[in-house]
Amino acid sequence: MLGASSSNNNTSDMAGALPPEEVLFGRSAGMKAVRQTVTKIASVNIPVVIFGAGGTGKEVFARWIHMHSAYRDGLFVKVNCAAIPGPLLESELFGYEKGAFTGAYSTKPGRVELADKGTLFLDEISNLDLGLQGKLLHFLQDGTFCRIGDNAERRVDTRLICATNKELEQEIKTGGFRADLFYRINVVQLRLPRLCDRREDIPVLAEYLRTQYEKQLARKCDPFCAEVMDYLLNMNWPGNLRELSNEVARYVLIGREGLGDRDISRPRENMIGAVSASGGAVSLKRITKEVIREMERNAILQALRANQWNRRKTAEALKISYRALIYKISEAGLSSKSSASNSITPSIKSTSG
Repeated sequence: MLGASSSNNNTSDMAGALPPEEVLFGRSAGMKAVRQTVTKIASVNIPVVIFGAGGTGKEVFARWIHMHSAYRDGLFVKVNCAAIPGPLLESELFGYEKGAFTGAYSTKPGRVELADKGTLFLDEISNLDLGLQGKLLHFLQDGTFCRIGDNAERRVDTRLICATNKELEQEIKTGGFRADLFYRINVVQLRLPRLCDRREDIPVLAEYLRTQYEKQLARKCDPFCAEVMDYLLNMNWPGNLRELSNEVARYVLIGREGLGDRDISRPRENMIGAVSASGGAVSLKRITKEVIREMERNAILQALRANQWNRRKTAEALKISYRALIYKISEAGLSSKSSASNSITPSIKSTSG
């Protein structure tokens, strides 16, 4: 997986080895913007919220910030707010004293205490219930908290990084998230683009994953050939890095036949072949149109590959406007979206977040 190893879902642990920065950040415009932002804020103890769809690498980037901060010698403590039931989450965060409730047979420090002089990473913070949001806000305002069953105030010095796949401002409108907590944590935003919006990064990501899985699985496999790379570049990747990671793992284990449900060695079926197979009739004008469209698609695909999927360079090479290229890419089914990234605003493991 891309980067840091972690223990089970909510165990605190030191950040594992992150991938090289040329792999982590890539060369797409969106990820260059992310890199520029995290480089500026990593050393400063201010709250950061990482927005991104599932599988875009939110935890990996949180770990990168931790490893480049003044808190790198402390623990990176992850709390998955979506994985722990609401009634238990408070005790997980703030800890409890012996006898505080039924089953509290001993004193237990919470994740907040474990993150003293380290980083507290609250994943899927939008899942915090409103009551616990208020207690978290109190902690963030003065750095103090009480264990459940104890009146003594404790103070810690920790860095807070939050992550979510939801728009918190929309959650505020629907009453699911406190506005005052949002303004407290929303000092710097990082917005991670989807993998389909950073396709030029896929070759280096896929190759890194392949070598990592070869080591992890103790298996040797063939390097990616042109057909396999075309397949990877043309997938929509709704699961983002996590889905790419799984696809590469199957490739290492099974080979080309493990890639999805399509035969990547079979050329696209054109209109003439379709008509011949069906025995139907179609106008010459329509056949010509389909053949030209297929030739155009192949020319665009070859130019994209020659320019490492950089669409501006590809447009220049094909001597068409950037806007025209984006339209043709979409029309040809080579991409579901334009290359415009979500801008700014985180191993190779099933990237959480």
